[in-house]
Amino acid sequence: MTDDVRNIVLGVVAAGIGAALGWLARTHLWKRRLRRKQTFFGLPANSESLLVVNRDPATAEPAVHRFDVFSLLELSALIKDCGAHVQVVTQDTAHQGFGERTEFCVGSPGSNRRMVAHMAAMLPGVRVNVDPEPGPDRGAFQIGGERYRMDPGVTEYVLLARLTAGERRETRPVFLFCGQRAITNQAATRYLARHHERLARKHGSHSFVLLLKVINSQAYGPDVVELVADVTKAAQTPLKAPAPRKDHRAG
Repeated sequence: MTDDVRNIVLGVVAAGIGAALGWLARTHLWKRRLRRKQTFFGLPANSESLLVVNRDPATAEPAVHRFDVFSLLELSALIKDCGAHVQVVTQDTAHQGFGERTEFCVGSPGSNRRMVAHMAAMLPGVRVNVDPEPGPDRGAFQIGGERYRMDPGVTEYVLLARLTAGERRETRPVFLFCGQRAITNQAATRYLARHHERLARKHGSHSFVLLLKVINSQAYGPDVVELVADVTKAAQTPLKAPAPRKDHRAG
């Protein structure tokens, strides 16, 4: 074998080894990211999850608002990426406990009975004004001693929560997307899809409640979202007797 042939063979072998090592490294990183994602969502491969659909409060007929349909599609994609399965149920047929399966619950207490139950059990420091009559407080959030009003289409709020009951490692989380309008529910699901890695690094497997602000949805849809605050402590602390509250007016 001549030196030229030997060099060519060694080059091919080195290139093959480098490609194999690169593939192994990428595969390892992909699997590690997938495991972290599955852990954060409580969705190991082939596990079961529950997606609770709310109803459109603007119609008397059983229907789902189109923005909530978009939310369900985005959540379904997340679940599929984890290699898990999903069962879709309506808010008035989800008669079961929580913690056995990961649950994604979409909609405000005014359109989702399941959300009412979850908030009463796990977020005693939150109140949502579900009065259908027009007024400045319609849809407003009260979190602890502060109130957050919406200016429809301009400034709106949504709660994004990851909650667990008990300290058992196998307990599956409940994700809540509680917005002042349907488009804010989609904004919260999109925020979760984009930032779940950062949220997993910060919160791990612990519960959290985030207050998000959706800005100018009439122009930008669900895409422009700001994190207002981590309100976990206030949301999980039972409300005291009525006291003077600070108003956060839209704008």
